[in-house]
Amino acid sequence: MQEQYIIDYFTVGLFFIVSILFVPLVVFITKFLAPNNPTEEKLMTYECGVPPRAGLFAHFYVRYYIFAFLFVVFDIEALFLFPWAVYFRQLGITGLVSVFIFVAILIIGLVYTWKKGILKWVF
Repeated sequence: MQEQYIIDYFTVGLFFIVSILFVPLVVFITKFLAPNNPTEEKLMTYECGVPPRAGLFAHFYVRYYIFAFLFVVFDIEALFLFPWAVYFRQLGITGLVSVFIFVAILIIGLVYTWKKGILKWVF
């Protein structure tokens, strides 16, 4: 039984070492094998096929990033609620209370962003 654990740990350790060494090795090999012909046009900032109009520092609306962040937060909420729904009966009252606390924190965050006016352009 002890020998099986050693073989399992050896396999996991070998996989870990190979996976850590693989990425730098591929980057190193690609550096020498890939063609390198930088021109002025290739080094230009790419904006969906349109030549860039702004200088080095362009202004972006922060609200798009905040909206994306809110999407990720509520997407993660759904990710956590699906397993909870599957094991609802086994979790009992403790699971019910913990999910109510979780959803309450998310609702507080949504109300906060709504009061700040971040979602004004959405609703």
